[in-house]
Amino acid sequence: MKTIYDYSFNDLETLFLEKGMKKYRAAQLFSWLYRKRVSDFAAMSDLSKDTIAFLSENYEMDPLTLKDRQISRDGTTKFLFQLKDGSLVESVLMHFDYGKSLCVTSQVGCNMGCRFCASGLLKKQRDCTSGEMVGQVMAVQKMLDEQGERLSHVVVMGTGEPFDNYEAVMRFCRTINDDRGLAIGARHITISTCGVVPKIAEFAKEKVQYNLAISLHAPTDELRDQLMPINHAYPLEVLMEALREYQATNNRKLTFEYILLKGVNDSEMHARQLARLLRGMNAYVNLIPYNPVDEHGFQTSEDFVTLHFYDILMKNHVKCTLRQKHGEDIDAACGQLRAKYERG
Repeated sequence: MKTIYDYSFNDLETLFLEKGMKKYRAAQLFSWLYRKRVSDFAAMSDLSKDTIAFLSENYEMDPLTLKDRQISRDGTTKFLFQLKDGSLVESVLMHFDYGKSLCVTSQVGCNMGCRFCASGLLKKQRDCTSGEMVGQVMAVQKMLDEQGERLSHVVVMGTGEPFDNYEAVMRFCRTINDDRGLAIGARHITISTCGVVPKIAEFAKEKVQYNLAISLHAPTDELRDQLMPINHAYPLEVLMEALREYQATNNRKLTFEYILLKGVNDSEMHARQLARLLRGMNAYVNLIPYNPVDEHGFQTSEDFVTLHFYDILMKNHVKCTLRQKHGEDIDAACGQLRAKYERG
């Protein structure tokens, strides 16, 4: 049975019209789902009995159930959800000075094969539907409701490559952004890609305000080829050209995600190469401490190395941030907790 969360507001209007129902029912339903956040169609008191019966017979409310939850000393919370077919996906809630941000999973498993990433420990089984992504947000938001708090930011940066599931991800973003629902601001929604160039071009034409983040992690083709197989298909010259065209179309600042791996990509030379690569772009680099994954053998860069890397970028006029460490005492890396369950 399909989840009602699979439908954007426009989809619901179309659905009701096709079923011979009033178009305004979409606004009523959307409000019950995303503002009042009820979990039962029968509780939607201003819908007709026929409408409630139609929805109950054809759609389900919650596309996932909570299977496990880990809470770090710093408040970072890792959720493991089970989908209706038994598949497992993860979401991570992080607390920042500017608000609460949820990292959402877009695929069950991942085929990108980045050597340092826990997401690829289990290969892709299928794409998540937009409703399953919305379900992750709703499950966490309902928990936050109990504390009188709300999500302020969402990043599609969990397990999977979002641009490998493009249509569902875009529908998901439209749903959580809609002013009639959760109303998470477009500039508070970030989509991350490891560099699927054709979809970057397609995304540029959307003319939306969502943020685009690039998982870069290496400043040269030689090193990126070793770390990220996607670079064989779309080397840096091709990727950077696509990003310049994106910026020419949208005039949007880019984020480059750069996980620092001890002795691999964190030297002074790498910092200077990165500065040259990004020179003149409206962008900043998010330097990320590595959450070690036993199966991969990489280690976290030492603090003084990280600070030196940061200093070199800043002195070369590349804006950057040092992301604070999150969830060091739990299975914080994307895919880690799921892999533990899947492998028993």
